Formats: sequence, C-alpha cells, structure tokens
Amino acid sequence: MLRIENLKLPPGGGLPALRAEVLHILRIQENALLSLHILRRSIDAREGVRMVYTVEAEVANEAAVLRRRDKHISRGTPRPAYQPPEAVSPPELPPVVVGAGPAGLFAALVLARAGARPILLERGRKVEERSADVERFWATGELDLTSNVQFGEGGAGAFSDGKLNTGTKDIRHRFILEELVKCGAPEEILYDAKPHVGTDYLHIALKNLRQELLTLGADIRFEHRLTDLEIRDGALQGITVTGPEGADFLPCRHLILCPGHSARDTFEMLHRRGVPMEAKPFAVGVRIEQRQSDCDAAQYKQYAGHPGLPASTYKLSCHLPNGRGVFSFCVCPGGEVVAAASEEHRVVTNGMSEFARNRENINGALLVNVTPEDFGGDGPLAGIAFQRRLESAAYQAGQGNYLAPAQRVEDFLLKRPSTGPGRVIPSYRPGVTWGNLWDCLPDFVAESLAEALPVLGRKLKGYDQPDAVLTAVESRSSSPVRLLRDDARQSPVRGLYPCGEGGGWAGGILSAAADGMRCAEEVCKQL
Repeated sequence: MLRIENLKLPPGGGLPALRAEVLHILRIQENALLSLHILRRSIDAREGVRMVYTVEAEVANEAAVLRRRDKHISRGTPRPAYQPPEAVSPPELPPVVVGAGPAGLFAALVLARAGARPILLERGRKVEERSADVERFWATGELDLTSNVQFGEGGAGAFSDGKLNTGTKDIRHRFILEELVKCGAPEEILYDAKPHVGTDYLHIALKNLRQELLTLGADIRFEHRLTDLEIRDGALQGITVTGPEGADFLPCRHLILCPGHSARDTFEMLHRRGVPMEAKPFAVGVRIEQRQSDCDAAQYKQYAGHPGLPASTYKLSCHLPNGRGVFSFCVCPGGEVVAAASEEHRVVTNGMSEFARNRENINGALLVNVTPEDFGGDGPLAGIAFQRRLESAAYQAGQGNYLAPAQRVEDFLLKRPSTGPGRVIPSYRPGVTWGNLWDCLPDFVAESLAEALPVLGRKLKGYDQPDAVLTAVESRSSSPVRLLRDDARQSPVRGLYPCGEGGGWAGGILSAAADGMRCAEEVCKQL
C-alpha cells in the first residue's frame, strides 16, 4: 500500500479527477491501480483555492513505483487500532452511566461491549421526542424543562453543527468516527480535515447507536434524573434516581457521571454531598451572524459559489491590551442561531447547522474569556451564578417569551440601540428584540467585544461589517465547574468517575466521547 501526500487539485473534479492525478503521479495505467482510499481532505485557500488530499493507493507493482523516489510517495503503514477492554462477567451491581451525551453514550458502549450490561440514565427524552419538544419551543416560546437543547439523548451537541475536530490526538477518535459512520453519519467524517455530522445526520446516528446499546444488553432509562448520592466511608454506595413514577434508590458501586455543562441542579446536589469540585475559567459573549455568501467571497474570492466547495468557515482570535482573549467558537456555516435555554426566564443562544450547511447565514460564538475572579462570588458554583445573571439580563432585554436581544455591529460599536436589521436577517427563533446589548452585558465583556471586532475584521474581511447581527447571550460555551478526579479518573469519592464536558474534562463531541471511553476502561478494570 502506498501513501501519497500533499496532492492538490482544483475544486469540483471529485473522485475521477483525483484518480486521474494519482495515475499521473504514480505513472501507471488504469488497470494497475487496484484501490484508492482518501485518508485526509482539506482546503488551501491561501493562494487561489485547492483541494489538498492524502490518499492510500494499492498498486500492482509497488516496488517499481517506490524506486522512482517521489518525495510525496511512501509506503503506507497500518493505522493502529483501538483495543477495547477484555470481556468481563456481568457484575451483580451493574455500572451506572449518568447522561446520554457523547461521553455517556461511548462510556456505555465500551461497557456494553465488554459484557458489563450498564444502566444508562438520561434526564431528558429520546432524540425523536426531544426534537419535537425543541421545535415547539422555537416556534412558540414554550420551554420544556425536561426536554430541550441542553437535556436529552445526544446532549447539547445534538443541536449543533456536529463538529468532530479536536486539538488532541487519541487512538479512540478513529473508533468514535467509525462507530458514527456505522450508525448513519456521512463517510466524509473519516477523512475531512474539519469533519462535521450536522444535526440531521447526528439524530439518525443517535437512534442507531441507542439500538446498538440495547442489543448489547444496556438498560437505557430516559426521563430518569440523578437526584442524590449515598456515600459511606468515602465510597459510593448507591444513588437516588427520580423518574416519571417518583424517586427510587439504586445500589451502585461504579458511577460514570457525564452530567453536561447545564446540569446545574446536579452540580448543586454534588456540592451538598461534599463531592470535591472547583470553579473553572470559561467564556461568554454573543452570537455573530453574517451572510454566508459574504464569508465565501472573503475566503474563496473568485471561486466563491463553486459547487465543488463547501460553505466556508473561520477560526479567529485576538489578545487585547486589557489582557482579555476574544475568539470565535462553535462556528456554524450555513446554519442558524438557536434558543438554548434550559431554565425559565433566562435566554441562552447557541448555533446549529445541518450537514448540507445551506442556509443563508453563517454564525459563530464571539466570546471573551472569564475567570473565577470575574464571577463576583466565591465557591465552586460561583460561575453558575454568573451565568444565570447574564441569562436573566438577556431575558429582560429581550422583553420576555425567550426573545433574544439583538443589535447590528455598527450600532454596537457606537453604543446606540438598533431598531431593525440591515442586509443580515437574524435567524434566532422565537425572534429577537432590537436594542442595545451594552445594557445586558457586563462592561468588561461589551468593551472587549467592541475592541476586538475591528481587529478580527482585519483578519477576515467583512467579519465586522455594519449589518452583521449580534445576538445575546452565549453563556454555555463550556462548564463553569470541574469535578476533581485522579489519574485513574476517579473522584476522591471512590466509585465516582466524573467525566466529559460537564465534568470539566473535555470540550466538544469527540473529546467528550473519548473521555467517556477512558472512564469506562477504568471501570472495567474494577469489575
């Protein structure tokens, strides 16, 4: 097997053009190319626009081709594969996983494949029921506290762009991607440099992954919320679970806790029970929307609108003289800004795209870093109180019914209220209330955003265009709490394994799923 790297092609040729280029580089005939697999695909838009590939080719006479010593050709090496834990006998007390987000689902998958027959508890509903609840909220402002953008099968990532890139390397990542493809995710996520599933395909994958878990013997209980722990002599003895029929005690010695960053009542209960935790830095700000066609023109130039190119995206950051970092996060090309509240009378925004990324606007979080010193209080839950104050202020500025306060960038920079949109029509539902975001954002956040916008506009033309729309407030970028654990991923409360994004140990779908797998591996050692 041969590996060819840095293979550049103009957009739009697809697999036939790629195959022809491989034949040309290898200097072989069509019948000598036995197979061709894409290992990686990216876009280089620095000078013109080129699709950049790394491929693996099986050829009839490999030794002869290698003798040509082309610097881009090498002998391929097998990709190391994830080795799951060895099989265990089903324990008398099955391990429990709390939370059916990425961390919980893949923790449960590893346990189930090892034969541990885990119990998976999820406070929200199945994704198909959850989708109906969320759509009703967006259409009417009727918030369901059990089933919303934060709570339910798939976690908060189930209503997002479904990005699967991460800054860390882990052998588990390939396993996660392959499992998602088996469950219905697009095959492109196996080789795209910036893979994304999209909300639509992610919902298909979630339903199929649920069926896989059930087939493997997992016990999945929706609308069942962890409400208490029983701890004796520093070790977990059991948990209280509250479901549709009331509260029940469940004996438990191994609990993988994947609560999600918005499970505030869970954090409060853990704090009461003395589970060690600490406040951690995170980031808050707004959603910013521009027209997707403007972003494409800025990045693709004369290739903008080419059918062979995906919707463009961006990643921007700057460090300000005031010491604050301002950066883009969770950018959703061709997507929409969504209402993501999980508590009454509080406004929260997030972003979402379907796989096609074919809506009119691109949106992304524009965030300012905050530290525990900014929270205005002490203790590990001070960041939650800080979030709640921001979300309540946004609800008041939106004038109720979960309308979100919005402002044009030009008006924001001049500190004057907006009275309506320009070229960019906000996508947030149930709708926006035009006004002045300086009235609902902390001064240091608003000032940092205002200082950063022109700087980022110089990095990406049109980012700070006058008609770009800012919608507040983006407050759930990551968990404000970290649940402490040791190198074996176990809390000082023995038997408790804090995990994933909500536990403060991951940041995104892929890293959270991998963290869930690591916790499951540790539990398997104890069974």
